[in-house]
Amino acid sequence: MSDVSFAFVLTLVAGLSTGIGSAIAYFIRKPDTKYMSLILGFSAGVMLYISFAELLHQSFEKVGFLNANLGFFAGIAFIAVIDILIPHEYKQERIDEPDGGVAEIDEYPHRYRHGQKDRHHLMRAGMLTAIGIAIHNLPEGLAVFSSGITGDRTFGFLVAIAIALHNIPEGVSVSMPIWEATGSRGKAFLYSFGAGLAEPIGAIIGYAILFNFLTPTLIYSLLAFAAGIMVYISLDELLPTAHLYGKEHQVIIGVIGGMVVMALSIILIR
Repeated sequence: MSDVSFAFVLTLVAGLSTGIGSAIAYFIRKPDTKYMSLILGFSAGVMLYISFAELLHQSFEKVGFLNANLGFFAGIAFIAVIDILIPHEYKQERIDEPDGGVAEIDEYPHRYRHGQKDRHHLMRAGMLTAIGIAIHNLPEGLAVFSSGITGDRTFGFLVAIAIALHNIPEGVSVSMPIWEATGSRGKAFLYSFGAGLAEPIGAIIGYAILFNFLTPTLIYSLLAFAAGIMVYISLDELLPTAHLYGKEHQVIIGVIGGMVVMALSIILIR
């Protein structure tokens, strides 16, 4: 398998891990926030560690400190602009009540089963989340792809794992509201699966644009760019969401655990 084909396969696997989250959501009726804090913290720890210990490290070695930093902060700026223009907040949705007040539907709306209006808002929340995540997944696909074409397949595999772990809770956040609104596991899985497909699409778009310009310098600059994207997602999305569940110690345990697991993985694989 060529490096390009291998990179596409990695991106596909990482993207479709949202389907794993959707499958997990089928068995969640009343989630324990302790475990969600732990899982999200673990995912952030994995992404932060792989960004600094692998992506930036390799970029520093290949293109130098200045170019690597330019790529890193360009990645942060890129995903920040997307996040500002197309937010995908899925922690809470506010809805109007008949008496003029508001109610909040959280990410796991198992207690909202009171009529067509609630189902409509749940469906809307799930669809907007799916659209937002799909758009945010486009640059993530490019991040995985750029890691896979370096020729170091172990390295590409580790980055794909980091992104996949991040995508699993996203799959849960898409499928839960849609499943609650429609009662259809098939629809919930379809929306979640579709959001994940944006990652390989992002890789294809990136490859089509950059194909004629791919050089070792560009490839390793893209690794720093990918690191910026992953660090931003960890700090702006995963950790704040984990802390919303009010289990601070579980969050830091998850973060450290994710870092330890990735460190051990690198030691064992290499």
